[in-house]
Amino acid sequence: MKEGPDIARIGALIGDPARANILSALLSGKALTATELATEAGITGQTASSHLKKLMEGGLLAQAKQGRHRYFTLAGPEVGTVLEAIMGLAARKGHLRTRTGPRDPAMRAARVCYDHLAGDMAVRIYDSLQMRDMLTASSDKGGLALTEKGATFISEIGIELGALNASRRPMCRACLDWSERRNHLAGSLGAALLSHFQDQRWLRREENSRIVHISPKGEAAMKELFPL
Repeated sequence: MKEGPDIARIGALIGDPARANILSALLSGKALTATELATEAGITGQTASSHLKKLMEGGLLAQAKQGRHRYFTLAGPEVGTVLEAIMGLAARKGHLRTRTGPRDPAMRAARVCYDHLAGDMAVRIYDSLQMRDMLTASSDKGGLALTEKGATFISEIGIELGALNASRRPMCRACLDWSERRNHLAGSLGAALLSHFQDQRWLRREENSRIVHISPKGEAAMKELFPL
């Protein structure tokens, strides 16, 4: 394609194994230093600096300084969306990493996808909302919208919709789950649900990981709220 968006450049930035590891590490939504990202990618600090510079120039990363440290994050939720979609495509086409271990089932069960929940429970939530006619297709940017029934339900569980409606970010968006190969809920509502579950202490983030552990109480409560 001679004109239009340069997808080749984005593909090249993501396609390098070290940069892919850096970007995957930042899907946790946490800000990490260059040293931490070098460890995640299995490369030297000098090499990491070169990769980080390229990712910054390509608009995929953002940077903030605090004292002597520089912290890096994904440039926005749209970058996380692309990464999760590519993971889903890779999984469907059989392009899987051969190294597995005890953390793999935990990642599939529940994990953070930038700022919202992914994994088994997240797919259940999405399916439950759809089956109960609380989500509908929309021509808005996110492609999904809450129905009146859905808005009432979300308000009743304690999430303030006014702030979400005022956000420039889509409230509801389908995000392809790489492990389940079905959709989970992203957008500002997906982020609000994750925050709500954390406030209720139904789940906790594993330190320095995307893995989320759901308590027995939390699992029971979430299954009651989102039946299938």
